[in-house]
Amino acid sequence: MAHKAPRTITAEMVADAVYRAIPGLACDLPDDVKRALVAARAAETSPRGQVVLDHLIENAAIAACDRVPLCQDTGSVWACLEIGPETRVAGDVFAGVDAAVARAFAEARLRTSLACDAALDRSNTGDNTPAFCELSVASGHTDHSGHAAPAGTDPARARLHLMLKGGGSDNASRVVMLVPGAGRQGIVEEVVACVREKAASACAPVVVGVGIGSTFDKVAGLAKRALMRRIDEPTPHEGVAALEAELLAAVNATGLGPGGLGGATTALAVKANTAPCHIAALPLAVNMGCSAMRRLSIDL
Repeated sequence: MAHKAPRTITAEMVADAVYRAIPGLACDLPDDVKRALVAARAAETSPRGQVVLDHLIENAAIAACDRVPLCQDTGSVWACLEIGPETRVAGDVFAGVDAAVARAFAEARLRTSLACDAALDRSNTGDNTPAFCELSVASGHTDHSGHAAPAGTDPARARLHLMLKGGGSDNASRVVMLVPGAGRQGIVEEVVACVREKAASACAPVVVGVGIGSTFDKVAGLAKRALMRRIDEPTPHEGVAALEAELLAAVNATGLGPGGLGGATTALAVKANTAPCHIAALPLAVNMGCSAMRRLSIDL
């Protein structure tokens, strides 16, 4: 039997997808987020919360109609290329993504928001680069979050995950190394504490991405990837689904509400990824996504 050649994804294919996606990402709120906002408005009992949700829904409609950004903070660009074990990548993908970001931001006249160096040079790079890029090679047995991949997952797959991440929501995020004895209750308490302290400045109602496990440097990635899951997409992992439901109930019980002005909907959703970790550790990351949850996944 002849050996099947690996599928090839080129740097040009990825760059073209990024370039084409960015203007729409900046202006179009994903359908699942719009539906979640409408559902939250129908359920909201706080007059102030109702007003905030009305404004967010109206803002999304205006942005889509007039082709203007949902938010003046058009964010940093996070790009993750997820490939299967039978896919290879040809060319300098990251350089291609940077070129595509610079071109898209200039042509769409989007605000550039990247500093040259966090500590040494706070001047603007001028073209919203560099993008923050990752290449994720998922085995045939796991998906990009570390969980078991669904049956029938294509080993030659290639999927591009993109997010425009505003500074306010990222500033509301955190990584904590809990002691193992903190357990599930400690996780819930830490997530709620983060929301209480930070969600108002992250443009609530938020989407809360939670990462649990792995190591200090990897747990934040679990949380960010959790934000890529659609609000209406349930996790196939029963234990994770139960934890997400518990966290969402606890977060919304704070009463912080839309805009931090009080109400029933502080978060539209909580999405979590879990992973193995050292027996002496319990890494936890919370990555906030604002009400302008600008993310897209593209099959290449």
